[in-house]
Amino acid sequence: MNLRFSRKLFTLLTQNYRFPFSSTRVLLPQKHRIPFSSTRVLASFFFSTETPIKPLSSSDSSKLHRRIEVVRDQKVSIVPVLDQWVKEGNTVDRYQLVYLVRLLTDYKRFNHALEVSEWMTGRRFFTSTTEDAAVRLELIHRVRGIEEAENYFNKLPIELKTKCAYVAILHGCVREKSVQKAEAIMQEMTEGGMIISSFPYNLLINLYSQTGDFDKIPPLVKEMERNGITRDKYTMRNLIAASVAASDISTLEEILKLMEENPGLVLDWTVYAMAADAYLKVGSIETALTMLKKLEKWMTYRREKKAFNFLLTLYAKTGNKDELYRIWNLYKPSSRKDLEGAKEGFEICKRHLIGPALKIMDTSYCCMIESLSKLDDIEGAEKIYEEWESQCTTYDFRVLNRLLVAYCKKGLFKEAEAAIEKAVQGRTPHASTWNIMAMGYMEHDQMPKAVEMLKRAMLVARRGWKPLPILVNACLEYLERQGDAEDMKAFTRLLKNSELLTEDIYCKLLRTCIAARKSVADVLDQMKMNGFAVDEETQKILVTRPSL
Repeated sequence: MNLRFSRKLFTLLTQNYRFPFSSTRVLLPQKHRIPFSSTRVLASFFFSTETPIKPLSSSDSSKLHRRIEVVRDQKVSIVPVLDQWVKEGNTVDRYQLVYLVRLLTDYKRFNHALEVSEWMTGRRFFTSTTEDAAVRLELIHRVRGIEEAENYFNKLPIELKTKCAYVAILHGCVREKSVQKAEAIMQEMTEGGMIISSFPYNLLINLYSQTGDFDKIPPLVKEMERNGITRDKYTMRNLIAASVAASDISTLEEILKLMEENPGLVLDWTVYAMAADAYLKVGSIETALTMLKKLEKWMTYRREKKAFNFLLTLYAKTGNKDELYRIWNLYKPSSRKDLEGAKEGFEICKRHLIGPALKIMDTSYCCMIESLSKLDDIEGAEKIYEEWESQCTTYDFRVLNRLLVAYCKKGLFKEAEAAIEKAVQGRTPHASTWNIMAMGYMEHDQMPKAVEMLKRAMLVARRGWKPLPILVNACLEYLERQGDAEDMKAFTRLLKNSELLTEDIYCKLLRTCIAARKSVADVLDQMKMNGFAVDEETQKILVTRPSL
């Protein structure tokens, strides 16, 4: 058996540490509290809940945050914004900056978070704490790479080179899948008496699972026992993920049994989701259904949306449409009141959090539409979409996109375009909406429509959005075959905004212009402006020009 674990589940379950933002004094009423899943696996290690954080409700703080929020492009520095703020006579203290780093990191604005961290000590001369050093180490790795992170780590003064910094560099090595470096860091931590929890071991188990070094995991677990380190729920999840990746169902069952018999290991829905997915991969549908029933029992205690979505996805994999609808009807968002409550909660969050305005998106509806599509129930998917559309308070094109994917998969382009035509009345669709249509037309060999849809996507795309290279190449090759030099030029100009221009694309454009007996002077000028030299390959194309 060659059992493979889905990347989505693996990412969710192997290291599910969270940093609850409610601990930073930004509290919502319980009925509106929204869980934030941190992008930083190390958050609980770096950010102590005892660190004093000042509330960000003051008008000055809000103004600063709004200025930073406007700078969405991470290639644009926010240091001038911070400098101007101080130049205007405004104050900013260390705690506000630490909070800002946390929020920017959680929104994956790593470059901006790093800029604030460095500005805090470089321009404001605030002294770094051990937490600050660990956070900056993690940010340096994400923005500048592991070598720069290692250089920063090696230069840290002894008082900042604590277990927090060691865990940060260890996590960097794990992310880079560098077994040798990770083991060396682990050895230093052991010799320095820094390993007092299961966290570093969990990272290594995760690493060995990803690199296929399954034989190293049992000795590591025994080492934990010898050192008196108790296995926690994350250890067990990582061991389950490793047994799945190693196609070791018997070990998976042993771990499940151990967790069910030991209340201290805190069984929850994620474990049963992993197990169900594993059994589905090997065709054990009945056993998978047993795991899903256990997952469903957990749902009766806590209605967590993420658990509900996985339950829908996994029931779709069983092929049992009746069970899928049963789960949907039991746990779906049931009324306009629910959606209004969610909207109120999001509005409260928007007044406190840095980042793009949070849009109401009922992921459960997206998940159900996608699940029905996998079961070829297009009619059912349409009804779910119509149900969502009838009660949504803010239109989100990502829900429509799920239906469009289902339509395109079946070649139902008239239905897809009709749905878009209705949705765009008074609204601007996302680039992804047109991109889905372009991919669908390409896959059904309708290239004129694919080109048209991709053009629409690039016209509305935000900076940094990129279509798939396979789609771009297919459209370019079609335009080259058509010999339409002007259309090719227009298409190439659009690609500049997507940062996808390459020398090969210009070569295609040159060949098209030459075949159409058009001047290439403007193309050569554009190449020069965009940093592309006329090299040997380009010269070979140019010598084929006929005299005009």
